[in-house]
Formats: sequence, structure tokens, C-alpha cells
Amino acid sequence: MYRLRVCTKLAAKDPRKTLNCLSSLQSLRSKHSLPFATVDVDSLSGSQPAEVQNLVQGNWTKSSKWNTLVDPLNGEPFIKVSEIDEGGIQPFVDSLSKCPKHGLHNPFKAPERYLLYGDITTKAAHMLSLPEVSDFFTRLIQRVAPKSYQQAHGEVYVTQKFLENFCGDQVRFLARSFAVPGNHLGQQSHGFRWPYGPVAIITPFNFPLEIPVLQLMGALYMGNKPVLKVDSKVCIVMEQMLRLLHECGLPMEDVDFINSDGSTMNKLLLEGKPRMTLFTGSSRVADLLAVDLKGRIKLEDAGFDWKILGPDVQEVDYVAWVCDQDAYACSGQKCSAQSMLFMHENWSQSSLVKQLGNLAARRKLEDLTIGPVLTVTTERMLEHLRKLLKIPGSKLLFGGEALANHKIPSVYGAIKPTAVFVPLDEILKDGNYELVTTEIFGPFQIVTEYKDNQLAMVLDAVERMHAHLTAAVVSNDVLFPQEVIGSTVNGTTYAGLRARTTGAPQNHWFGPAGDPRGAGIGTPEAIKLVWSCHREVIYDIGPMPTNWKLPAST
Repeated sequence: MYRLRVCTKLAAKDPRKTLNCLSSLQSLRSKHSLPFATVDVDSLSGSQPAEVQNLVQGNWTKSSKWNTLVDPLNGEPFIKVSEIDEGGIQPFVDSLSKCPKHGLHNPFKAPERYLLYGDITTKAAHMLSLPEVSDFFTRLIQRVAPKSYQQAHGEVYVTQKFLENFCGDQVRFLARSFAVPGNHLGQQSHGFRWPYGPVAIITPFNFPLEIPVLQLMGALYMGNKPVLKVDSKVCIVMEQMLRLLHECGLPMEDVDFINSDGSTMNKLLLEGKPRMTLFTGSSRVADLLAVDLKGRIKLEDAGFDWKILGPDVQEVDYVAWVCDQDAYACSGQKCSAQSMLFMHENWSQSSLVKQLGNLAARRKLEDLTIGPVLTVTTERMLEHLRKLLKIPGSKLLFGGEALANHKIPSVYGAIKPTAVFVPLDEILKDGNYELVTTEIFGPFQIVTEYKDNQLAMVLDAVERMHAHLTAAVVSNDVLFPQEVIGSTVNGTTYAGLRARTTGAPQNHWFGPAGDPRGAGIGTPEAIKLVWSCHREVIYDIGPMPTNWKLPAST
């Protein structure tokens, strides 16, 4: 749709360019030009449904059970997913058990595989940079997790840049060791990054490409053998990406890919006994898995993310735009989305709130700047709104209505971007706090106001939150962010006038803090933390001291 609009605009200026543009568009959308692709994004429909397979022990396989997915925009069945049930997990269990604890490679074993993955990554980065490949994945993401073309393309862009960061020798640099002199000649201690061996990766629906690719490649770089499960609603994206990686030289047997329901995956984890599991998703499931897996887990779970606007009001237009993007891009379905906005009273006297409403009103279903909410129904969101409006002093700032004139299935949500004001003193009351800080994974945020002498109340509010993923402190007053950052814990915190809550690019750490189970993504530090452990090897080769004699027992 985005590229078609570009062609249409060209037609108004130069009809001759239109034919070339449309010809290029047709070429982009031909699956036959992509050697790895097994689906045609444009033809996905009830009459031409796509099929998603499983990958185990180097072979793509189908099961007897098929889960039919409906198009989130019109309810038409359009993808059939071959799902493994509890009786079909044995090949995956066997595959994990074949991988030793010391991994497929480590600094002492098969080091040439570090070079192999540098080469694979180089090819994959180049392939994903090709306009036709980038467009393919962008539009495939849009089909299963509807978001604007720009937002979907941003996910592909970050993934491609991540791959560029780990080309060539960068993979083996992740396994860099260090040495410390010993107590005598011939003794040295060496620290190495060591793989876990068999591992599992479970990722959510909202970033169908970026999250699984970044975590999968990190696991592979460090020498692990992963089994990957992506939310079935969007698993077709990663299935196609795995086929691209195979085209770039990824050994077929290095990764297993399973489609299943939650209980089947849980059974696989209990029987397959991966040495480490990476889970990205809801806090409730994360806590259950942590118990079932006896702590052998890293988590990037939900976040009720906050933004504090300091007392220095400036660049209101820009700050309002960032707030709108943080709260409502991808229909609010980001684990980093702005869930609560704390405004200093100076901002309340500006045009900020009015601008937030105007910006929210620009969002429309036609260009997917607002769209289906895949995990919360319309009624659930509106019921939450009704409960909030019963709090004394609360009021609806904008939104609060279901989207109209659409065919989004009722199992999904569809509401206008919504903001509710709740007084700060009411938020802090025990009877209200849990309700106000309930995460609604959709286009929904809480707005409140504080005065100079109420900053301690704001800090108390964020201290009581249980998830600490992202945060933003919007102020160029150096002392203000200093005080807020020093009194909070969120793992990815932006500070300054341009601060945001959303943003998981490839150039900085993204992950929660304050939890020993917390995982990171995207950077060398994140990969080493999540996908390797420390191993110390102490060499003590002599020579023996001259005239050494057997000492007395001690």
C-alpha cells in the first residue's frame, strides 16, 4: 500500500515514471525473485492460505494437527500452522539431548564455527539489505501483526543493522578471553565465555522478526543449540527468516523450530531440559516458567513503562510527538510503550495535552497507525476504562471508544488511542494502585500531574511497580534527571529533552534491571550475559621448584 501510494503520486507528476514504478513494485512482490521464500505476501488469503512447518533435526516437517489463523484485519482464514502436540515432542527432545553441555563450539572446540557464523551473518545482512527482501519481510509482518509500513520496516532495519554489527570476526570477538598472572612461574588463570549447550528461545507476537532473530543469532554465536518457539500468530515471519538463513549457509541441524501451544512447549522444556531458556513475554508466564525450570531462565518480561516530564517546559511540539509515538505506535503493543505519563504542572499549563489529543486523532486504520490489538479484546479495554473513571478526580482525556467501520475479528481489540487522567494522590492509594498500574497491552495510557513538592510521590509510584524495563526522564535540567535516575531502576532509561520510552535499536542495551533473571538484547554485552557463562581454566605447568621435598600433611 505504501509503495503503491508512492507510484500514484509519481503519476501526477510524470506518467512515464509510473510504469517503471509499478513494474518495480511487481518485481518486488514476486516471491519467485526470492530464492528462500515459500509464501507470496500479496496472495495470502482464504483461497490461497500459506502453510508454516516445523524444523527438527535438520528437516522441515508437517504434523497431523493444523491451527488455522485468521487475518487480523478481516477475519478471513489465511495461514495454516502445523502444530506439534504433546505426543509429538520426542524428536525435539532427542535433538536437544544430542547437544552436549559444552555446546556445538567453544574456545577449545570447533573454533572454525565462529568464523562460519561470521560468514553467515555477512550474507544475511547483505540479503536483508536488498529492497525486495526488506519489503517482503516488512509486508509479511504487516499481514500478521498489523502496524504501519514505517513501523514494520523499522523492525527489519534494526534486524539488518544488528546482523551488520556481527559480520566477519565480530562473532569470535564475543568469545574473547582474559588472563591473569598466577602465583609462580607457569601458573596463569584464564577466563572464557562458555556456551550452555541445548537452549530454548520463546518470543512474542509484537516483534515477529527482530526479537527472535537477535536472540537466536546471539545463542548460535556463543555455541548453543537452540529450539525456537515464536507466537503462532506470527510464526510465519520467522519460518521465512530461517529459510533465508539456510540460504546464507546456516546448517540445517543447528536450529530447531517448533509451533505448538503453551502446554506442549512447557512439556518440551520439562522433558528436553534445556540448560537455559530465554523468555520474552508476560510476567505471569515468566514467573511460572522460572519455577518450572528451577531458575535456569533469562527474562525480558512485561513493563508498565513510565515517562516523567521535568519542570523545564520547552519544544512542546516535539515532546508531544514523542509521547504520541511512545504510547500509540504499533497500537501500543510494545513492551516499552509509554503506559504512564507524569507531567510537571508546568507542562499542564502548556498545549501538551491538547496536542496529544490532536496527534492521537491523526491515527487511522487505513494506514495501520492504529490497528488490531492481538491480546486484549475491545470490551476488556473499555471495561478497564470504566473502572478507572470511577476513581475520584479521574477523567477521559481522549479516545475511549471502539474503532468503527472495520472487519477486525471480535477475538481482537480495536479502540481509538486512549488517555485517562488520574490524580497522583489517588494513584497512590492502596485500593487504586493495582488497577491504575495494570498493563493494557494496547493504545492506552494513564496521565497524571505533580507539583515541585510532589516528586517524592512520583518516585514512590515508580518504586512500587513490579516490572522495570524502560523509562524516560524528559528534562535538560541536569540535576532533575540525576535525582530521578538515582532513585529508579529501569534497565533502559532515556534522559534529556529527546527522551523516549520506546526504542530497541541494535546500538544499545535493551532489557530490564533489578531482577537477576533479567535478559538483554542486541549488544555484545547482552549476548554474553544471556547466552554464555563464565568458565575459568587455571594453567599450572611448572617448572617445579628446585630441590622440592614432600611437605608435612596439613
